[in-house]
Amino acid sequence: MNNENYYQILGVEETATQDQIKKSYRKLAKDNHPDVGGDEEKFKKIAEAYDTLGDENKRNEYNHRLKNPFAGGGMGNEDLFAHMFNQTFANRRQNKVHDLIIDTELTVIESYLGSEKEIIYKRKLKCDPCDGNGGDKSVCPVCSGNGFVVRQMGSGMFVQMVQASCHNCHGSGKITTNPCYSCHGSGTKDELKTVKVQLPKGIDEGQFIRLQGIGDFRNGNYGNLVVRIKMVSVDNFEKYGPHLVYNAYFTLEDLNKDSFDIPHPDGSLKLKFPKTFDTTKPLRVKSKGFKGEVIGDLLVNQHVRFERELE
Repeated sequence: MNNENYYQILGVEETATQDQIKKSYRKLAKDNHPDVGGDEEKFKKIAEAYDTLGDENKRNEYNHRLKNPFAGGGMGNEDLFAHMFNQTFANRRQNKVHDLIIDTELTVIESYLGSEKEIIYKRKLKCDPCDGNGGDKSVCPVCSGNGFVVRQMGSGMFVQMVQASCHNCHGSGKITTNPCYSCHGSGTKDELKTVKVQLPKGIDEGQFIRLQGIGDFRNGNYGNLVVRIKMVSVDNFEKYGPHLVYNAYFTLEDLNKDSFDIPHPDGSLKLKFPKTFDTTKPLRVKSKGFKGEVIGDLLVNQHVRFERELE
């Protein structure tokens, strides 16, 4: 397709009727015909423009291409797309920081106290003999080092250019020609690493802690380690938002006492039995829950458990 605008060549608006296009073409063709001293190249452009705009179907396709410069054929769409986005995707591939996500179990008491946690995990360590390159490499012949390929999907007026990771080099832009003897071309080795993490008080189920630079080695740098919290109940304690929940189990003998003890993380608490013992409602001790932006309470669920004597 000619890079010049056909409407501008014929001197009409994009909203022009077919009669207006035909009238303008006839005048321009007459004035610029080579037989009357007109410019032959200009005459060819006028004829080319009218050949497209003078046909309703060709004009509709042309209008679609004007509004969607990456749609349709005949103008090197794949080359144009690759040229425009090559540097963008290359920089993104090089600068993107990847994460290694691991789960770690944390007890309710550890969350309450904000304890230091020792975590052992497996990561990908850079191979020293090949300096993490995996061996000798060459430019991928499929994607020409871009790491992606551009595919055209659809036909006619419904054409879309789709960028996909190169299957030959898996998006790296390079292929290994002589693998490293130590890592067999992977560029990494497995390592068990130990790290100590100071946990903030009140951290909850599903929350993350991000540690920079101690994740997997990939694309020439170490990524981040992301620790995802899995909350575990312990010693009858549970976590409910900012509230610390304790499940107290009583025998019939306990119910005849005036009070009972709770092994609170801050120190043992002595609570009095209520006048009306109701297991459907928890006892509440103000401000004895988790302490953060919101100070929670201690909720005591009352359970009765005893052995019956059967005749």
